[in-house]
Amino acid sequence: MIKVGIVGGTGYTGVELLRLLAAHPEAELTAITSRKEDGMPVADMFPSLRGHVSLAFSAPEKARLNECDVVFFATPHGVAMAQAPELLSAGVRIIDLAADFRLKDTATFEKWYGMPHSCPEILKEAVYGLPEINRDAIRNARVVGLPGCYPTSMQLGLAPLLAQGKALVNESTLIADCKSGVSGAGRKAEIGTLLAEASDNFKAYGVKGHRHLPETTQGLEAIAGRPIGLTFVPHLVPMIRGIHSTLYARILPESRDIDFQALYEDYYRNEGFVDVMPKGSHPETRSVRASNMLRIAVHRPENGDLLVILVVEDNLVKGAAGQGVQCMNIMFGLDEKLGLKQVPILP
Repeated sequence: MIKVGIVGGTGYTGVELLRLLAAHPEAELTAITSRKEDGMPVADMFPSLRGHVSLAFSAPEKARLNECDVVFFATPHGVAMAQAPELLSAGVRIIDLAADFRLKDTATFEKWYGMPHSCPEILKEAVYGLPEINRDAIRNARVVGLPGCYPTSMQLGLAPLLAQGKALVNESTLIADCKSGVSGAGRKAEIGTLLAEASDNFKAYGVKGHRHLPETTQGLEAIAGRPIGLTFVPHLVPMIRGIHSTLYARILPESRDIDFQALYEDYYRNEGFVDVMPKGSHPETRSVRASNMLRIAVHRPENGDLLVILVVEDNLVKGAAGQGVQCMNIMFGLDEKLGLKQVPILP
């Protein structure tokens, strides 16, 4: 059994980790930390876990995280990098759901997250936790920095176009028009996510710049092996969970005869958590709710020179906790789907 610890288990990604790991046949939940809720049974905070999780929250200094095989950080940015050196020296592997180990350039990290990076040497060895792209590197990683929820949808939506060794689309004018439910903002009191503010409303934000843009650009350029240009506009929509990303790419004249539907199907043929839907499909966020599945539909309106790629995922599962468990499975040599076979819930 894999002894698992979770740092910061009181947020939405934390409770998702608990939900998934409680049903994982090879995971043993060993510790979950919260200084404020020290001593409180997890099931008292999250009644959905009654009968499934018997742990109580404990203050970090009591949690004996160094006895775990792997520790997940479902914490604000900056926490994982502060604790990483001690855990790694004890032989513990780390999966961080925040941004501490996503961006390889420390100056870029400091610009977008407003704090210095405290362990750049560990950052150098950290692996970006997008299994469909970095599976081999994840397998031997000591530290995995999970992608953000938006970047997961954008990178997996555009990867087949960029991974062909030559440009098929105009890679300097890619556009990502993305929508997220309010759980993406975290489990905290904030005016913009109050019911009276977010319900019956739809708005863009971060248009002048969003911290997920440099992360996504970094990932797409690694896939393509060359510079790319991306315009990313996120939106908040009045739903609890889910991401819908509409991606636009202009087809180059020499690529007009390519069957892009077949290209996507071939690229993801052996991926258990990416579903390339039949031609003409319109995936819905509810078709992936509470699951680790990401669904993609490829459109070419009027057989013109514009590709429209539709991508849906659950931001808390494939966009966060589920992807973390997927990475854990890879790191410990398990079936990648173990503990992640939940059927999406409907309605």
